[in-house]
Amino acid sequence: MNASRPLTMMAAMLLVCAGAAALAGGFAGLGSDARGFAEAVPGKTLVFPEDFGAHPGFRIEWWYLTANLKDESGALYGAQWTLFRQAMEPGPEREGWSNQQVWMGHAAVTSAGDHLFSETLARGGIGQAGVTATPFRAWIDDWNFASLDVSPEAGLSRARVSAKGSNFRYTLTLTTGLPLVRHGNQGCSRKSERGQASYYYSQPFFTVDGVLVIGGRKVRVSGQAWMDREWSSQPLASDQKGWDWFSLHLASGEKLMLFRLRSEDSREFVAGTWIASDGTAQALGSDDISLLPLSEDNVAGRKIPTTWKVKVKSRGLEIETMPLNADSWMATSVPYWEGPISFTGSHQGRGYLEMTGY
Repeated sequence: MNASRPLTMMAAMLLVCAGAAALAGGFAGLGSDARGFAEAVPGKTLVFPEDFGAHPGFRIEWWYLTANLKDESGALYGAQWTLFRQAMEPGPEREGWSNQQVWMGHAAVTSAGDHLFSETLARGGIGQAGVTATPFRAWIDDWNFASLDVSPEAGLSRARVSAKGSNFRYTLTLTTGLPLVRHGNQGCSRKSERGQASYYYSQPFFTVDGVLVIGGRKVRVSGQAWMDREWSSQPLASDQKGWDWFSLHLASGEKLMLFRLRSEDSREFVAGTWIASDGTAQALGSDDISLLPLSEDNVAGRKIPTTWKVKVKSRGLEIETMPLNADSWMATSVPYWEGPISFTGSHQGRGYLEMTGY
C-alpha cells in the first residue's frame, strides 16, 4: 500500500470502508443506492477511443486484465492487472486535493505452487493514478497498462502491462488484430431482472509475450490475455451478494464469457457471450447456461467452489473446470478468489475464474 501521503491514506480508508460497510447493499456496496450518479441504460453507442478512458460521472469502473501463460518448459502461470476507480460522491469532478475519485490497483501472479498478490491505493486529482484515452494509458503509482501506439486509430492493438509486489513483478507485451467485443445489448450488460446494468466490453484476443520474476527467479512466458472494461453506478441489485465469472479461451479459437450473480434468496441471474474466432459475438440467455459447482476447497477460512461443471446448450458445450492453484485468494481490502483455470470435456482450453462474496 502506498502510505506516503496522509490524505492518500484517508482516501484509501474511505474506499475500504465504503466497500466493507456497504455489504448490505450487495457485494462491496455495488447494490447500494446511486442517486446523483449516471445510469447505465440501453441505447448508448460505445465510442472509441473515448471509452478506453475514465467515466467520472459513474460511481465505479475497472480496467481488468487476466493472462493465461506458460514458460518454455510448459509450466503454467496466471497474471492479473486491475485498476479500479470509485467516486466517493456524485457531481462534476474536482481538481487537485478536492478530487472525489479514489483508485485501487490489484496485481497477482499465480503458479501451481504460489499465489502472490499486491494491492495499492491512491487518490485522484494529483497524478498518482488515472487513465487517459488517447493514447491509452492506465496507471497507479508505477504500475502501468499502456498502448504502444500513439495514433488514435491503433487503439489497443499493441500494449504493455507491468506491475510488481514484494516478491514478484512482471512486464507483458500484448498484441491483437481482432475487434473489441461488446457484451449484452451492444455493450449494455444487464445484471438483474430489476434493471441493474453496466457498460461492458472486452478484448479477449490478446497474445502475450513477456517476463515474470517470482522470488528472484526470472521466467519468460507466452500465452493469451483477456481485458475487461466495465463501468456503472449500481451494477448489482441490493440483495445480490456476489458473483462467479468465467473468461474462457477455447482451443478452437473461440472465447466464452459467463457470469452468475447470486442472491440472498437463492435466485440467480445468469448471462454470457459466445465469441467466434473472428470476434463476432452472440449474447447468451439464462436458459442456455448452466453453472454448477462440483467441489469445494477450504480457502482463507471459508469454503470456495473451485471446480465447476459448465454447460452452454446451444453450443453443445459441456466442460469441467479445474484451478491451477485452489488457494488463489486475493486477501485485499475487499477480498475475493481469482485465478487461472483449465477445462476439459466437449471443449478444451484455459481461462480465468473470479468468485466474490464467499
